[in-house]
Amino acid sequence: MNQRYLVAALVAATVALRPFPLLAQDQEEETEGPTMGWSSWNTYGVNINENLIRQQAAAMVSKGLRACGYLYINIDDGYFGGRDPETGHLLIHPTRFPNGLKGVVDYIHARKLKAGIYSDAGRNTCGSMFSGDPIGKGVGLYQHDQMDADFFFKELGFDFIKVDFCGGSYYHNEDHLVLDERERYTAIAKAIRNTGRTDVRMNACRWAYPGTWINDVAFSWRTTGDINCSWESVRGIIKENLYLSAYCYDGHYNDMDMLEVGRSLSQEEDKTHFGMWCIMTSPLLIGCDMSNIREASLTLLKNKELIALNQDPLHLQAYVCQRTDDCYVLVKDIEQRWGQKRAFAVYNPSDQQQNVKVDLTAMELGGTVALHDCFKKRNVGSAEGTYEVTVPAHGTAIFTATAEQRLPRTLYEAETAFVGNYQELQNNQVFPSGTYDDGATNCSGGCKVNWLGRSADNDLQWRDVYCPLAGKYRLTFAYVSGESRSMQLYVNGERLQNLTSMNSGGWNKVATRNVTMQLKEGVNVVRLCNPSAWMPDLDYMKVELVEPDAVEDITADSPSAARREAYDISGRRIGNAGATGIMVVGGKKVKVAQ
Repeated sequence: MNQRYLVAALVAATVALRPFPLLAQDQEEETEGPTMGWSSWNTYGVNINENLIRQQAAAMVSKGLRACGYLYINIDDGYFGGRDPETGHLLIHPTRFPNGLKGVVDYIHARKLKAGIYSDAGRNTCGSMFSGDPIGKGVGLYQHDQMDADFFFKELGFDFIKVDFCGGSYYHNEDHLVLDERERYTAIAKAIRNTGRTDVRMNACRWAYPGTWINDVAFSWRTTGDINCSWESVRGIIKENLYLSAYCYDGHYNDMDMLEVGRSLSQEEDKTHFGMWCIMTSPLLIGCDMSNIREASLTLLKNKELIALNQDPLHLQAYVCQRTDDCYVLVKDIEQRWGQKRAFAVYNPSDQQQNVKVDLTAMELGGTVALHDCFKKRNVGSAEGTYEVTVPAHGTAIFTATAEQRLPRTLYEAETAFVGNYQELQNNQVFPSGTYDDGATNCSGGCKVNWLGRSADNDLQWRDVYCPLAGKYRLTFAYVSGESRSMQLYVNGERLQNLTSMNSGGWNKVATRNVTMQLKEGVNVVRLCNPSAWMPDLDYMKVELVEPDAVEDITADSPSAARREAYDISGRRIGNAGATGIMVVGGKKVKVAQ
């Protein structure tokens, strides 16, 4: 091995030991984890009252849930009592909450909990339209944004709001309102800021990913339809959210809806439901009666190891790194970006028990990997290369894994990338926006991204291409196109190359195109776009080091010298030089540091 490569890798290795944000730019503000608490809707619908809310707040404390991180008691639809015909001021239901809401909020706060409320971006709420609750008509935020925000957050002291969209959507109602989601949610967020409260969490409940603009507006947003207490619903919601990891960043979260744990799912299904919500970093809002919860469900909801994955300070959603015919393996960094500890789930949505050979190298884990079972809360040994897991029907196994080596990532599936115009509300060809096609059996991982291009914003971005070494890299793009198409390649904001005449020979055939270019040490952003025409469908990108940059020899007082760790040109740690700074590489003594 050329000594300069060893030294260059050693210097770069100190960068790998530091945590990095998901995006290339540093985050200046400390972010908070997904919302944890309870919501009234799943069990009670509109049939709520002040005694019930107090009872649930008391149960959250007495059952030990507050001590595990559950803080929010959220009053959903059903508390409304119309509006004052003269002032337009919101009224509270006269029999369900005869004493108003202030006393309930104070009761919640007195137990060191936080209080949440509900409304709609339109004129009517879902309950007033579909749950036989006509007293709630006309109580949505529409045309009352500031009045209601002041009432909720300045006068009553609520800390959270879920904003539905039944009154502004395509539903046939007497108002015939079809409102623009971006305009409404942005206006509501502005009204909340105008109250002077900076700590209020807003959840945008549009039942599908509304668009990439939402990250600048809401704390969390629904990416799925409404949940119900059935395995079919849980499995469907996981599928809807499976390829949206790129949209969970900067402490803002994809919301897979409230929890049905503790109601009527089987114990195995409850475990999958809770475990997948945890590793996919969804808000955790209990939906059962906490005062009468069965012990097994309570124990599951209080599993601090799973909760730690949900509340991990990196705030990452796990992404799919391996797929078999029936099962998925999802992985994410925990505690430190690009470190040697990761969490992974083996998810079996099928109706049969499955044996899965997990490829640890596909998770970038090298050498001996120590494994810890998060459901069993115990170490389960170690493995190297692969690890076989038996997963029951509808089941999930979740582990933390600590490896001797963190291998460099070479395969970046397109479905883990960020699509600038991604949304699920409008026709994606009329409004150019890429989609994730998980039925692409001819593609790596069984998935590709299609309908890219025709807009500069409808691009594909890998925002977390981490390189332990600066140097020349070969980027291999796998694509699908039955006609000649083109795309522009940007790296770290700089337009570098046009990739033209990309025709794979058919819409079921995959071809590749190679380019060699410079990538910097640390985090790189690779972007593909075509502002005027459709791009080819994208399958994956491979990133392989061709030649690292040369650097001057390190000195004894450099940060690297203290560690005396040596890395080869691929970024793998190959040993420790010890106190002498001397190690043997390829049968020869190499001086790593003075």
